[in-house]
Amino acid sequence: MVNLTGAQWRKSTRSGDNGGDCVEVADNLPGVVAVRDSKDHGGPALAFSPCAWAAFVAGVRNTTAPR
Repeated sequence: MVNLTGAQWRKSTRSGDNGGDCVEVADNLPGVVAVRDSKDHGGPALAFSPCAWAAFVAGVRNTTAPR
């Protein structure tokens, strides 16, 4: 189990303030990037290695970029 004490959570700048479905990411902890549901702060979080998270973000950017 990963200790997320001290995690600094942030939402995407593309997330609106309309209460939509959003995720929050904490990437300030050494060796881990955590992801959680923004509506459930006390709920579970997923933990990824920084390398795995970077690969995921790169993949998303590649599939959402205009062609």
